[in-house]
Amino acid sequence: MTPTPEHTGPDDSVRVTAGGDPAGAGIPGARPPLDGGGSRFHHFFDDPRWALAVIRATVLEAAHPQVGAALLDNSTFTAHPWRRLRNTLVSLQRMFGADGQVRAREAARLNRLHQRISGADDRGRPYDALDPAVRAWVVATLFESTVTMCRLGGQPLEQHVMEELYDEFQGFLALLDPGNDSLPPTLDAFWPYYDRVVAHELENTEAMRIILFHLFDHLPAPPLLSGLPVLWAAGRAVGGPLVGAVTVASLPEPFRRRAGLPDVPGARTLMQGAYVTAGLARFLPEGWIRAECVTDLLYRTPGGASGPEGPSAPGSLIDRAAAFVRLVTPLGPDPAGVPGDAPRTADAFFREVLDQTGEGFLTWPDLAAMARELATRLDLDEPEETRLYDAFAAWWRELVGALDTDGDGRVSAEEYAARAPSLAGSALIRVAEVLFDVVDGDGDGSIDETEYRALFRTGFHRDVACDGGRYGRSAFVKDFLSFMTGHRRSTAFDPLLAQA
Repeated sequence: MTPTPEHTGPDDSVRVTAGGDPAGAGIPGARPPLDGGGSRFHHFFDDPRWALAVIRATVLEAAHPQVGAALLDNSTFTAHPWRRLRNTLVSLQRMFGADGQVRAREAARLNRLHQRISGADDRGRPYDALDPAVRAWVVATLFESTVTMCRLGGQPLEQHVMEELYDEFQGFLALLDPGNDSLPPTLDAFWPYYDRVVAHELENTEAMRIILFHLFDHLPAPPLLSGLPVLWAAGRAVGGPLVGAVTVASLPEPFRRRAGLPDVPGARTLMQGAYVTAGLARFLPEGWIRAECVTDLLYRTPGGASGPEGPSAPGSLIDRAAAFVRLVTPLGPDPAGVPGDAPRTADAFFREVLDQTGEGFLTWPDLAAMARELATRLDLDEPEETRLYDAFAAWWRELVGALDTDGDGRVSAEEYAARAPSLAGSALIRVAEVLFDVVDGDGDGSIDETEYRALFRTGFHRDVACDGGRYGRSAFVKDFLSFMTGHRRSTAFDPLLAQA
């Protein structure tokens, strides 16, 4: 992923990669998007300090009333934060990679996803994920937080580097939303725009407060460390408040003052130390801090596999370290050791699987989040993606019609527990059949090992009883229905839909 871009002029609307791929082809007026090793941003994407910068940018995004309301209503960031992080990294890798066709395909997928997100906040104000000003603000927070990351880390960017970086982020927005002119055309004009939004549009939203003060307090262990609950809880108790203090201290002073955010003594010194310390991770062995490595680790489960790797690979080393800690530390039972056919209570299934947004009720956004995760895992295009969403929508109508006894348009845990464990209607069967069809990419009526891994990110023979090396339709539908009605746990579907 290190082709060198060729420029024919500073005002070109198309960047051509070394492979001859027109990155902005077909997009009138598009600026050059990010393209792997040839971009300024590609260097920062693997910078360890960017982890802090992304948290900061997410807080600034959530402080926008439209973004904050959309997150509360539709996002899985509280119940499944690691899955959300993993999907974000995968999307960024695609959007900032060297292949123009991959970038265009990912932009189309993101637009379809955002097209399904709209509504109103608790004050009746509408939000729309396709609003040009909102999309521009999301890009603006990423750019400004990258610049701030370098400044706080003691390595401020030179003016010409900032200008080139800003041009790349404008190209990113142009690829995602052609014709969006909400970002100012020049870097000099950007800073007044940014200050104006911070001063007049950002609010102390509930989504922002959750990210700053509550998310880390209850942050579940990442999949790889799910068998180390005591160790994770101890680290979270120390690290959560520190991350919160560092993030608050890094926010713009006018907003901190207006939002009434705490000014902890020594927080600015701690913040600068955190950015400098994170930068020292660049001395780790080559490849350990690559975003691809982080994504791979977030796919892993104890004893699981996400792809071929050698004994010295980071994931293999972490697996062995985690196994050693479990061996010498009395940490209690390992959740990963729960048998695949172990029973699960209706309450546990409701909390762990159905309530994807973590709000305590089952609503359409919860089922939409399931469809979104499945479509993302399989990297579906139209019309398969729409077929999957439509199947889940039909299942939602069936669920709310059968379980919503008080007529409030949502299903409580009590309403679900009263009837749902025995509910497996035609709509849910249709979901299973549509899911099988989209997983069976070659249409041969069975799922092979490659297709299985595309969905579950695990092995095949070890995880499913195969018939001649194949996973047939009837077996798949039976396993899916057994899982989705809460009858039993599943070594395949639990990591996909219940994992944090």
